Amino acid sequence: MSARFEPITGRYMHLELFGRPHRIYVEEAGQGVPLLCLHTAGSDGRQYRALMNDATITAQHRVIAFDMPWHGKSSPPEGWHDEEYQLTSQQYTTMILAVMKALQLDKPIVMGCSIGGRIVLHLALEHPEEFRAIIGLQAGAHVDPYYDLNFLHRPDVHGGEVCAAIVSGLVGPNAPTKERWETLWHYMQGGPGVFKGDLYFYKLDGDIRDRVAQIDTGRCPLFLLSGEYDYSCTPEETMAVAASVKGSEATIMKGLGHFPMSEDPEAFIGHLRPVLAKIAAANK
Repeated sequence: MSARFEPITGRYMHLELFGRPHRIYVEEAGQGVPLLCLHTAGSDGRQYRALMNDATITAQHRVIAFDMPWHGKSSPPEGWHDEEYQLTSQQYTTMILAVMKALQLDKPIVMGCSIGGRIVLHLALEHPEEFRAIIGLQAGAHVDPYYDLNFLHRPDVHGGEVCAAIVSGLVGPNAPTKERWETLWHYMQGGPGVFKGDLYFYKLDGDIRDRVAQIDTGRCPLFLLSGEYDYSCTPEETMAVAASVKGSEATIMKGLGHFPMSEDPEAFIGHLRPVLAKIAAANK
């Protein structure tokens, strides 16, 4: 049987972040309007591989996903062994804008899930002029802690397996077996303490409840897509954001969970296409 290659290009980008050199891994496919995709806590850009393989999406969009520092193929910066990784709102925002500038993206659509869904709310509030539109997947303004984060980084616990175990209940019950386990495998491969460090942003530093109503969709449209099976960002929490942000549009995706783009790509893309079409029509 002959080999088949996917239409995805992967490259390493050298970029200075926070006063230190970083080596960032970036994948992309397609051409047209840039669609910058942000992965979930503790995982990496592989979550968007199905999107990059969908010809109906890539015919109109340059789909881009990068692994944040410490994640996937993006190594931590030099000296990482002498510090504790801990993601903050300011770092996250700075990182995204720096990657956009390095890739010379002109008013991309930005789409993020989970922590990515939270940070896009920050971007909508603080940098709306930089984006054509913003899509939040599993995007709540806050989350109440429901487990002890210390279990995510202990010498007597297998970090990758416990991270995957924690998020396994967030995958929708109808997710195909192959995609369910690929989603969990990405978590099993995470570096020590990385998931815990991401959740510092998700559970503490990134709480935007007191400011989310200030988002102006007249400056940048906001679309919210959330799976119904999610106790980390419940449908009620997504709808609360929608109710707070005048002009936003929200859809609860039946049968999907916290990782819609990777756990059931076909179902998710069916929800995404109409949103992308609406964004395209508004920018003609």
